[in-house]
Formats: sequence, C-alpha cells, structure tokens
Amino acid sequence: MRLMGLDVGSKTVGVAVSDSLGWTSQGVEIIPIDEENGEFGLDRVSQLVDKYQVDGFVVGLPKNMNNSLGPRAEASEKYGKRLEKQFDLPVDFEDERLTTVEAQRMLTEEADISRKKRKKVIDKLAAGLILQNYLDRKGKLTKI
Repeated sequence: MRLMGLDVGSKTVGVAVSDSLGWTSQGVEIIPIDEENGEFGLDRVSQLVDKYQVDGFVVGLPKNMNNSLGPRAEASEKYGKRLEKQFDLPVDFEDERLTTVEAQRMLTEEADISRKKRKKVIDKLAAGLILQNYLDRKGKLTKI
C-alpha cells in the first residue's frame, strides 16, 4: 500500500510518498497553492496520485502544544476532506507538531545549507517526516 504524505500550509503543500511496502517515505515536491483564493493544487496532487499509484493520504495535523486544534489544524482537516471527496481514497491525519522544526534542524545541522535553499525544500522534508512518523507509528500492516 503506497501512501502520500502532505504537509499543508496556506501557500504550499509539501508532498512525500511511501515505498510500495509502506516502510519508508521520500519527499517528492512542493506544490504552490493559494489557500486565500481557493487554489489547493489538487490537479497536481491528482497527477502525483496517478504517477505513484497512491492508495491513501496522510495529512499533517499541526496541533497546538496543548493538543488543541487551531486554525491551521482546521485548515488541514478541510484539505483532507477535499482529498477524500475528489479521490475517494482514505485520509488519515498525523500529529505534525515540531516536524518543521525538526526539518529545519536537520537542514541546518546536518546539511548546512543556506536559509534561501532551506526554504525551497523544507515543506517537502516536513511531508517526508510526517509520513515516516505515521509509518513508524502504525506499522507496515495496519495503515489506513
């Protein structure tokens, strides 16, 4: 079962996919969107679903540190509903608290790249972390 992980923001969606066995995730790309104007990048998501033969989605859920849901988490939930409606595939959510922080740390400490370059890959890396955390937590046989 191949899954697609998404890190949904107001201006971009980071995309990652799992291998066909559901063991590892790999960042794929960053899709530009414009949430304010109702542009959600679903045409590009559709192309990637077809290309990778995706069986379901894992959407990052940016909970507050006190475990409550704020406006960004609600926006992610709405995005998940759009995915379900358009693709008729299961959608699950993964707590993504601190994944962007972890991705930034990885890029600064381990890759030692400039801020400008980090901005171009951070959402893709965060999507990969969201999906990998989901895969690790669920185990390869019990996803979605």
